[in-house]
Amino acid sequence: MKEVPKKKLILFLVGSTLLITFTFYAYQIFYTPNILVDRNDQIFIIESGATYRQVQENLGRGRFVNDMVSFSFLARLYDYDKAIKPGRYHLRRNMTNLQALKILRAGIQEPVDITFTHVRLISELGTRITKNLSITPEQFYNALNEFIATNKEGFNSDNILSMFIPNTYEVYFNISAEDLVARMNKEYNRFWNDERKRKADSLGLSPIEVSILASIVQAEAVKDDEAPSIAGLYLNRLKKDIALQADPTLVYAVGDFTLKRVLNEHKEVDSPYNTYKHAGLTPGPINMPRIVMIDAVLNAKSHNYIYMCAKEDFSGYHNFSSSLSQHLINARNYQRALTIEQRKGRALRNQ
Repeated sequence: MKEVPKKKLILFLVGSTLLITFTFYAYQIFYTPNILVDRNDQIFIIESGATYRQVQENLGRGRFVNDMVSFSFLARLYDYDKAIKPGRYHLRRNMTNLQALKILRAGIQEPVDITFTHVRLISELGTRITKNLSITPEQFYNALNEFIATNKEGFNSDNILSMFIPNTYEVYFNISAEDLVARMNKEYNRFWNDERKRKADSLGLSPIEVSILASIVQAEAVKDDEAPSIAGLYLNRLKKDIALQADPTLVYAVGDFTLKRVLNEHKEVDSPYNTYKHAGLTPGPINMPRIVMIDAVLNAKSHNYIYMCAKEDFSGYHNFSSSLSQHLINARNYQRALTIEQRKGRALRNQ
């Protein structure tokens, strides 16, 4: 048998070693954990307009990637450096380069939950609704103003807050301001289904007017289960063309939300939101009514009450009445109880 030349043997051994080394390294590049190695899952955010270099820097700065060389090699191999997609991505513990790149390259994002409640003014909404998104409050308001100027659903700068139904919604981090406004309008129309529209129509109100009344009911109702009764009272006043005389509308008109007690001087404020001076509903909602309050109006209790006064037991409930004489009795009882309570408070402080 002819002997293999020594030089060829060496080349064979070297080549075999390199092939094994390359194969092993290639396997590591593709299939060995390299993302958040032995760390917890994290959210990785890519801002709009980010470059591949910035993505690399952020991955390294946040210690998402263990070996940046292997990640970068595979990223270029898959042309990820030319296909950066902004968004909010869920990177899991001990992912491989390949698993991470498939998510990033395809733009498979983790949705963002947006929740907005306890909003009184439209000026408060921008910061809350864009909190976890790539858009700014200013961009949101610009898109909202464009919607107000072009919509044919009756929304204007006074009543636009009624379009936002308080709930939790899933959107993507890089949603545009225009798409966010369109999404909220879509959710509004989904909320106002045929049944709710039918109930609103039976009350002689539009959906926007229901939301306006619901905002007043919400400001008056300390207890949710009493809201349908309060709604019924205000509906009675509307039907009789009696001014609503709702104190929370004066607070809104004055613009001082720290106001604890409405005085006669406040009833003289010149504002369309002054329901002591102007009969009917206010031009827009005085807060963002919760769904339970909107439904309280749509399912208002039928009764003949047109007056209410806080109960003297300070339970948060109200005494309702259909006559002014009974209302004045209820008011005196409450004022008497309040005076006694205040005296007790002063006595305790002076001890």
